[in-house]
Amino acid sequence: MLLTANAMGKGLRRGLFLSTALIAAFLLLPIVFIVLLSFGSSQWLVFPPPGWTLKWYVQFFANPQWMDAAMASLKVALLTTVFALLLGLPTAFALVRGRFAGRDFLYGLFTLPMIVPLVIIAVAVYALFLKLGYTGTLFAFVVSHVIVALPFTVISIINSLKLFDRSIEDAAVICGASRLQAVIKVTFPAIRPGLIAGGLFAFLVSWDEVVLSVMMASPTLQTLPVKMWTTLRQDLTPVIAVASTLLIGLSLAVMLIAALIKRRNEIRA
Repeated sequence: MLLTANAMGKGLRRGLFLSTALIAAFLLLPIVFIVLLSFGSSQWLVFPPPGWTLKWYVQFFANPQWMDAAMASLKVALLTTVFALLLGLPTAFALVRGRFAGRDFLYGLFTLPMIVPLVIIAVAVYALFLKLGYTGTLFAFVVSHVIVALPFTVISIINSLKLFDRSIEDAAVICGASRLQAVIKVTFPAIRPGLIAGGLFAFLVSWDEVVLSVMMASPTLQTLPVKMWTTLRQDLTPVIAVASTLLIGLSLAVMLIAALIKRRNEIRA
């Protein structure tokens, strides 16, 4: 009986391992293919590549349009991260520590962009900025991206605040610090992982956002995903695979940084 149970347990573990491996392959193989295509020698997106070359990377970095789009994406993502944190931090404090009517409704309102289809938000934001005359501007890009990135930042900070033992902050006040000093010197360092996670989420949401960016783009200002979309409609050049690889690479780098920061915090704890 015991041997049968052990055999069933081993079979179950093997089945779970196999199913997990198949799901991971299903999710990751398209990414691997696009990275390999960026090194292919064919002028079309052909797999498997007939040969290997770096000429598409040379063309990407030598093309000012691609570089301008990449720099625009980076600028918009960084600004989105800054403003999402500046808005998300006081919002999270108000939602966690505030005692006012409609707090739950306000929480639902801030998380609404995670639920509403993105195309609806894009059309609404586009109509507003078109009326104000701000379409095609950096301001329009950042505001529209902050709208969809803010919920991720707020939720990350809220989770950190809920895990924080407020009695530590109260102890600092009892020892002579003002409430503001206690928040800055005690609470902020304690919830730093949530702040970092919220900022990284905001950056990643903005970095590869395409629906809102298509609506906000202009001939003189477009992000890298928009440039990829417009180029894809005209030509299947492997330069698109290069741009995709760079998007993936930076996203992975941000996730790796987040994992390293989390590990360092766990070691310190």
